[in-house]
Amino acid sequence: MSNTVSDFLFFGAVLSLLSYELGLRLKKKFKWAIFNPLLISICVVMVFLSVFHIDYEVYDKSAKYISYLLTPATICLAIPLYRQMELLKKHSKAIVAGTLTGVFTTMTTVLLLALVFGLNHQEYVTFLPKSITTAIAMGITEEMKGYVTITVASIIITGIQGSMIAEAVCKIFKITDPIAKGIAIGSASHAVGTTKAMEMGEIEGAMSSLAIATSGLCTVILASVFSNFL
Repeated sequence: MSNTVSDFLFFGAVLSLLSYELGLRLKKKFKWAIFNPLLISICVVMVFLSVFHIDYEVYDKSAKYISYLLTPATICLAIPLYRQMELLKKHSKAIVAGTLTGVFTTMTTVLLLALVFGLNHQEYVTFLPKSITTAIAMGITEEMKGYVTITVASIIITGIQGSMIAEAVCKIFKITDPIAKGIAIGSASHAVGTTKAMEMGEIEGAMSSLAIATSGLCTVILASVFSNFL
């Protein structure tokens, strides 16, 4: 059975898409934050590969075609941003300040946790780009000689957590301005969080999309600085 499944050229891509669709249906039915489509799809794929004893390399070889869409999908986030261009111009200073604060806070937190848990330099730089989109973060980690696979895992976890707790955090801290919500979510939990921001509203989604791009650029610059602190 496992050989039959793994011999199918696109089985990895099909499995990934079906798993994500299952996550979407569960989220729509139960409306619980824990039923994040990305989290559900990860769990389903892990269980499937374990049950049928399929090597990850085999799965990855047939699922890699989906990863080709990562960059164009990220670029498409510019569409809601374009629709809110006037709002962007009006609040440009606040948006820039919010994004810079988000990036600085993320890196400072990583530095403090690295010191607390005694991480070495290579482990430390691996987590510096955890809050930006994968397409940019992988390049940063490779440049700083970190562990790319761990960076990707931390990005996924960060995005899922951000998507799950975004609304709760905004309510707890009484954040009601849609621009502030979008910038906070985008700078903290990249594209995965942005999907949640889009559910919250068009302005939130547009600002979160902007935060992805600006946070990525700021991280590229600041990571080279913070990498010297440990």
